[in-house]
Amino acid sequence: MDPVRRTAPGPSGDSSPEGRDVVLSDLLRRSARGDQTAFSALYDATAARVYGLVLRVVRDPAQAEEVTQECFLDFWRQAGRFDPARGSAVSWLLTIAHRKGVDRVRSAEASTRRDTTYHRSSATVDHDVTAEAATDALEAKRVRTAMATLTPVQREALELAYFGGYTHTEVATMLDLPVGTAKTRIRDGLIRLRDAMGVAS
Repeated sequence: MDPVRRTAPGPSGDSSPEGRDVVLSDLLRRSARGDQTAFSALYDATAARVYGLVLRVVRDPAQAEEVTQECFLDFWRQAGRFDPARGSAVSWLLTIAHRKGVDRVRSAEASTRRDTTYHRSSATVDHDVTAEAATDALEAKRVRTAMATLTPVQREALELAYFGGYTHTEVATMLDLPVGTAKTRIRDGLIRLRDAMGVAS
């Protein structure tokens, strides 16, 4: 499969974010059951976007193609783990792609800075990691519950901006939106998220 092949948006005529996500969610669900036709359609609908994101991370076309293929292997293996209640299909796919791109960059850096990497990884932690992890887990549960109250488009934008770590411009590019629209979705989503969590403004 060619990761840079450009194809139609997907098998559905609905080009809205919600419509595209319904299509991708269905393709992931069917892929999890071993449906190769559905997985091929998933590839056609998302390969260009996945490749583009990976290329921005690794900055090397050859490596981007390799990582893209690794991403789709992961998509096939992990499709059963996708939960539409926890986020959009495109966010799930792009988060995996971003993580694998970052892993590739880190791996390359480690080969030339192995001593520094080892030193940092073995440094003594001077705080209570167990207590901090428990606190983080409780907070993450609150956030997931609050995220469920957002609209699909708000949730998708926030997932990419705050959990994926992308800038407003990157979110706009990934979602094929004007930057102003992406900023509005993120801002409105934050307001609604804050209200759902009972955080004072």
